[in-house]
Amino acid sequence: MEYTHKPVLLDACIQALNIRPDGIYVDGTLGRAGHSMEIARRLTTGRLICIDRDQAAIDAARVRLAPWLDRVTLVRSNFSELGEILSGAGVSGADGMLFDLGVSSPQLDDASRGFSYMQDAPLDMRMDTSAPLSAYEVVNTWSQEELRRILYEYGEERYAPAIAKAIVRARETAPVNTTLELVEIIRGAMPPAALREKQHPAKRSFQAIRIAVNGELDALPPMLEAAVDGLNPGGRLAVITFHSLEDRIVKRTLADLAKGCICPPEFPVCVCGRKPRVRLVNRKPVTADGAELADNPRARSAKLRVAEKCDPFDI
Repeated sequence: MEYTHKPVLLDACIQALNIRPDGIYVDGTLGRAGHSMEIARRLTTGRLICIDRDQAAIDAARVRLAPWLDRVTLVRSNFSELGEILSGAGVSGADGMLFDLGVSSPQLDDASRGFSYMQDAPLDMRMDTSAPLSAYEVVNTWSQEELRRILYEYGEERYAPAIAKAIVRARETAPVNTTLELVEIIRGAMPPAALREKQHPAKRSFQAIRIAVNGELDALPPMLEAAVDGLNPGGRLAVITFHSLEDRIVKRTLADLAKGCICPPEFPVCVCGRKPRVRLVNRKPVTADGAELADNPRARSAKLRVAEKCDPFDI
């Protein structure tokens, strides 16, 4: 299958990372290497470490990044293992890190991966196809209460109770095997008014199940902490999110890392000794402009947040 891939907020990311030709950079969510290619082409003696849990992404990147492989290291792993990855690569500190938290276009477009509610495929949704948990297990074995919880918390689906109940009722007759079978169950559980909304009725539920399958939200705070630990002073961390749950976690975690003293205001002097670990480069997230939206509609919900690691000697 011939894939097309348009990296979102590309110019903003490159500008945010402030790339030096001799610097060390990490693309923690390689995808189809759109961002990585632009970073790698700007390096001379520098190095780029590319991480993805999807072997298909690693294989495709090996071809796409071929002109720059002398300065690129490809690692198949989860970004939650960032500390171990940097240590294994012999890197003591990076000058910039990028994390694009969206599902890559090829994963969405490849029907066999089971991410899309528009095409029929086996229920899968695993970013790492060797992982034990798939959407099939979630849909067919998790309790009604647990299904309701993830649909509400991860998908912000207001009809979560009705959809969870409908899934459990349907699987009592036969397992739910495919994406379009699940779509029909979701449709049948929703009121007519919800089905007339512009957004596809299964979008929120599919998002919720995908997040649960891949443990996406649980990995975020420790990954952000590890990323800051792995940056050199002055190094930049750039994170792209695609839905409000991710963005809230990133915003909250970066804001906490940017805090200094947390002593009660009535204390005359600081006794906690806490120093800011990062400086927020942009208080508000960067979003796509009209030209990018016209060229790449998938960028509509993308938000970029950037932080710079503080030098402890300058604080």
